[in-house]
Formats: sequence, C-alpha cells, structure tokens
Amino acid sequence: MIATLTGTLFVKHPGRAIVDVGGVGYEVLISARTYDRLPAGGDEVFLFVYTSVREDAIVLFGFAQLEEKELFLLLNTVSGVGPKLALGILSGISASELGEALSMKNISRLTALPGVGKKTAQRLCVELQDKVSHFISHAPGVDKDFPEARVMEGDNVQDAVSVLINLGYPQNTSWQALRKVQKQQEHPISEMPVEELIRQALRVLA
Repeated sequence: MIATLTGTLFVKHPGRAIVDVGGVGYEVLISARTYDRLPAGGDEVFLFVYTSVREDAIVLFGFAQLEEKELFLLLNTVSGVGPKLALGILSGISASELGEALSMKNISRLTALPGVGKKTAQRLCVELQDKVSHFISHAPGVDKDFPEARVMEGDNVQDAVSVLINLGYPQNTSWQALRKVQKQQEHPISEMPVEELIRQALRVLA
C-alpha cells in the first residue's frame, strides 16, 4: 500500500500529476488545491497518498497536506460520496471552512459545491459533524496554508464555477481559471459581478 511519494514532479495538470520516483512514473489524481501547491515541473515534490485498489484498477490519490488526505478519507465513508466527488469537494472549499460547514450543518454552503445535492449535504453533516472539529481554524473560512482561499469564497464565485462546468469545462479547470483571474485582480474576486467573473475566466481559458 503506497502511503507517500517523494520524487521529481514530471508533469502536472489540473486533476492529476505524475511523480518520477527512481525512474518509475506514478500518476496520482489530485484536487485543485493540491495542484496549486505543487512546485514547477522538474522540482522535488512530496505527496501524501491514498491507494485505492479495485478489481479493475489501482488508483493513487495525492495530497499536498495530511489534513486534505484525512478529509478525503472521511468523505469517502459517507454513502453516495466516491473518490471523484470527494476530490471535487476538496477543490471547492478549504479544509477549515469544510469543517465549519459540516459542524454547523451549513447545508446551503455545501450544496453550493458542484455535485453536492441537498440529500448528500445532509448525509455529510449527519455522519461527519462530530469528526471534523480539529480541521476548523481560529479564523473560520480561511486556510492558513492557502491564504487566497478567503478571496476565492463567495456565492458569485460558486455561481461562476457552475456556469463554467455547464459550458463543458472540468471542475478543477474552472477553479484553476478563477484562481488565475484572482491573481490578476487588486481586489477579491468575491466582490466582482458574476458576469464579469465568467468573462475573465473564459479569457484565461481561451
């Protein structure tokens, strides 16, 4: 069972990366937040790993932080939440805010995440409410290791992601485009109109 990987980052794409370890390339599936924390190609990288063994495939999931791996494992214990949806959830919300949303049973915040319906959100809260307190930071909604998380949150940002997904862009790619838009702005994109945010994101994706 592979638990960690240390090697050279051969290539990275939103949603996956390949790590060269002693001449062997390991493909790992990753969230958008882990993607943002990865170094440039050719640099050394360390990832926490979860190995999923199925009858038809062995799949590796990589995480830049241990808490993200722990949340991934917790999410997968909930009925109806598989690895793909778990990665999507972790791409769209910081660990501390997810912990807060679950502990406070914030259904509206959870259903704002693509792929999470009301019933799934309710199951997440019921089954994980008492298991996520240690993920909550002293400043709710802010990931201390990912400071731009504060400015990435907001109903308009969630709406923009939903529109981009409806236009055919993968969820991880949509979030990555919005992060690039944020880097080009002087003010938080949570203050931008949805229409302008979508226009800027499409310009990045062009």
